[in-house]
Amino acid sequence: MQLIKFMQLIVFYISTLVFVTSIHAAPLAKVNGVAIPKSRLELVMKGLIAQGQKDTPETRNAVRDDLIKQEVLSQEAIRKKLDKDPDISTQIMITRQSVLIRALQADFIKNNNPAEKELREEYQAVSAASMGDQEYNPRHILLSTEAEAKDIIAKIKKGGKFEEIAKDKSTDDGSKNKGGELGWSSARSYSQPFAEALIKLKTGEITEKPVKTSFGWHIIRLDGMRPLKIPPFEEVKQKVQQRVLQQKFKTYLEKLKEKAKIE
Repeated sequence: MQLIKFMQLIVFYISTLVFVTSIHAAPLAKVNGVAIPKSRLELVMKGLIAQGQKDTPETRNAVRDDLIKQEVLSQEAIRKKLDKDPDISTQIMITRQSVLIRALQADFIKNNNPAEKELREEYQAVSAASMGDQEYNPRHILLSTEAEAKDIIAKIKKGGKFEEIAKDKSTDDGSKNKGGELGWSSARSYSQPFAEALIKLKTGEITEKPVKTSFGWHIIRLDGMRPLKIPPFEEVKQKVQQRVLQQKFKTYLEKLKEKAKIE
């Protein structure tokens, strides 16, 4: 299955997963004897900087305070043995799995960056196949579970602001801060389930049911549609790169599945 906005989705992880940690460095803080490593603050700061925020003492102090609060709350949850609850344990497992998958995607991109010739060949092929197509301007909210997605659809139908909910709830770091906006693109740019749901929408509509892809459950809203204009190669080079990497990763995934013992 093709990956949605592959480069956009994981550029955050490329920037945040590559950092240096000194095992001898003094901790950022200690909470009930549990050390919060400075590397945790650096990881968060890299993410904030990637989103356009400035690295200032004030920002670092605010992040430090947040990390301490998180540790206090986490310890309290463990004291109450909430981590032993089956549902909570499953959520922790799913979150861990998602982080590992995104790290694998980042590693794959790092080691499979397509050559210029390959990108130009793909551009020519897509251009020839796209004549007469429409392009769409969708927003989406990405969730981990179908139940959560259904609940949010209900909230939106009752008057909830799509953009605000996207910023608060979406797990897509590439679009959540823009209210879930994905930008103008043809339906071909998305995985098949996403594309099929998208082209059925009229401007202003949201999907009645959550849409399942390899990333999770999507709520999609169509903000606009227009005839597709094929831009020059240099203008869409990054998108072409995304498409090529999607195809390469799909092949990689299929090979992994073939090797795996699935019962």
